[in-house]
Amino acid sequence: MTGVVVIGAGQAGASLVAKLRSEGYDGPITLIGEEPVPPYQRPPLSKKYLLGDMALERLYLRPESYYAEAGIDLRLNARVTAIDRAAQEVVIGTERLGYAHLVLATGSRPRHLPAAIGGELGGVHVVRTLADVDAMAPGFVPGARVLIVGGGYIGLEAAAVAASRGMQVVLVEMAPRILQRVAAKETSDYFRALHGRHGVDIREGVGLERLLGDGQVNGARLTDGTEVAVDMVIVGVGIVPDTALAEAAGLAIDNGIAVDAQGRTSDPTIWAVGDCASFPHGEGRLRLESVPNAIDMADCVAGNILGAAVAYVPKPWFWSDQYDVKLQIAGLSTGYDRIVTRDGAASVSFWYFRGDQLLAVDAMNDPRAYMVGKRLIDAGKTADPAVVADAAADLKVLLG
Repeated sequence: MTGVVVIGAGQAGASLVAKLRSEGYDGPITLIGEEPVPPYQRPPLSKKYLLGDMALERLYLRPESYYAEAGIDLRLNARVTAIDRAAQEVVIGTERLGYAHLVLATGSRPRHLPAAIGGELGGVHVVRTLADVDAMAPGFVPGARVLIVGGGYIGLEAAAVAASRGMQVVLVEMAPRILQRVAAKETSDYFRALHGRHGVDIREGVGLERLLGDGQVNGARLTDGTEVAVDMVIVGVGIVPDTALAEAAGLAIDNGIAVDAQGRTSDPTIWAVGDCASFPHGEGRLRLESVPNAIDMADCVAGNILGAAVAYVPKPWFWSDQYDVKLQIAGLSTGYDRIVTRDGAASVSFWYFRGDQLLAVDAMNDPRAYMVGKRLIDAGKTADPAVVADAAADLKVLLG
């Protein structure tokens, strides 16, 4: 067998094939994607692209011509239906394609509302692919009424775009507060106030009982007994790793496709990268859903396919754009026991500590706090809470 086959033409898959070529791999490479367009950026989809501020071609990670020029066989509109591990082949329709190395970059898929509560009515959307955003774009008109289900970052970003377009926005979050799963109360409070200033009606501790309408959604009944009239619904209730192919092939699954420190699955000829993969971290396993993780892990696994034998060490960072606020997050806040707030004139940052150890930073319009916090976390160092809390102090002293 020769060649590398990559299933999944998202950020991770596209990064991996480009890295293989740039590192001198000259064997056959096949990149297989289910969508009809070349690999593209997802973050601008629901913001600049949806608002018409970014053309389709600018979404592409690389010009479509790159793949042919680099000798990469890019298969679009193609779906792998099975992996034959014994033969080291993947099945695409009636074709069987052999591999020396197979990389699963299948990403994640959004959770949908059940059909029993109206999830299949017209006008109900999720935000994941280009087709998803193209389908909802005609409804983004001033005055239209939109219900957003879910108060995580996906839901809040959708709310910001809708409110900026002049739509009437109601957002429901079943948990006691927005961002409860991923951020401290302080960050939740900040974004609740921000959206309130832009007219978004956020209802916490309230879930969706069912959607109303005959064929097309026109309303929603909430768990507190109230009903709201709607023209469209955006569902942002999380994503799940796409492990179907891996499961069917008998690979180990543990909160995603389980890989070792170098990115190998339970089959030594198969690797996994990005949203779909969980890797060893501390005493357990970790799966990260982010663009930086997709790129960094893909680069590491590409090197390991070429024999580098390097363990993947994540350096988690994330971002979210809402209105004129850029949130930048460094680190992982799991297990924090206190928050130190740094409040500037036009910026604020929340620093997560466990005991004396700095775990993470949420920085709103505060790139310096983000940069210093990220460097400290990446180096395994901590920060003096007194310096953090003093808005007049120069954070760079923490790096000394």
